[in-house]
Amino acid sequence: MTRFPYDQFTKNYLKELLSPSGTVETSRKVVAEIKEIDVYFAPSPPESQEREKLGLLGKFATTSAVFEPFRNAVKRGEVRSCLNKLFDIFAELEREANRNGTEIAEEELPFLWILSPTASEAQLKGFRAILDEENWLPGVYVFGEWYRAAIVAIHQLPATEETLWLRILGKGKVQQQAIEELQALSEDNPLREMALDLLSNLKSILELKQDLDQEERELIMQLSPVYEQRLAEARQQGVQAERRRTIDALLRGRFGTVDEELAAVIQPIIDLPSQEYTSLLLQLSNISREELLARFLKRDR
Repeated sequence: MTRFPYDQFTKNYLKELLSPSGTVETSRKVVAEIKEIDVYFAPSPPESQEREKLGLLGKFATTSAVFEPFRNAVKRGEVRSCLNKLFDIFAELEREANRNGTEIAEEELPFLWILSPTASEAQLKGFRAILDEENWLPGVYVFGEWYRAAIVAIHQLPATEETLWLRILGKGKVQQQAIEELQALSEDNPLREMALDLLSNLKSILELKQDLDQEERELIMQLSPVYEQRLAEARQQGVQAERRRTIDALLRGRFGTVDEELAAVIQPIIDLPSQEYTSLLLQLSNISREELLARFLKRDR
């Protein structure tokens, strides 16, 4: 798969997830050369509750961080490139501290998280990246302390709620399962809505491409249920909005105004099955306020 559409998706995805918890820069330039960091994150201390919603990704975001996501298994040279960019940032921050006559603490330096579907044993051994089971879940391989870096082998992460937002960036069956879990979340979950919108957009962008490769075709098929679900939800939201406008207008016409008690019956009426809803509208001009409140607010009384 060509990297651009998926790269843009991952940058937007991580930016939207992390923005409530701090400052996010995508495609941040590194001064040493014309290099770009995919996602640079600086946390806002008071936003710990927002980070908790992100599970393992939120734990990664407790300190300044660099996120470098890869659609395919990260290669040796790509790991080195990520480390080079990280060290350039270290040097940049240290120069700034020197100009200000201050020192930068080790824990203030950003931590590099390389997000890869898989990572070979030989590669992990070559970079001395090891599991740190006291602090992290299986699948997180941490480099030596002074590197401030880790490879996250997404397909090795346990399939739990805590890892959902990272598994969305996996491939094949791992990503498919994560997408199904995402779709099953409550429709009023803003993170669900954001992620599904971005996945739908990715499908649309890929479909506009010519000469799709096999992986791109498979990803489009994988994302098709997401796209169809978004269309169905949009249609349902349109129906609900139209019902709300209709009921509000009829109540105002019948009673002159919609006070707090009458406003409380609107949603229960919206939720009626189509036949009951239509029948109620036809009868509304003959229903008293007391009858309406008794029928739809009886559970609260």
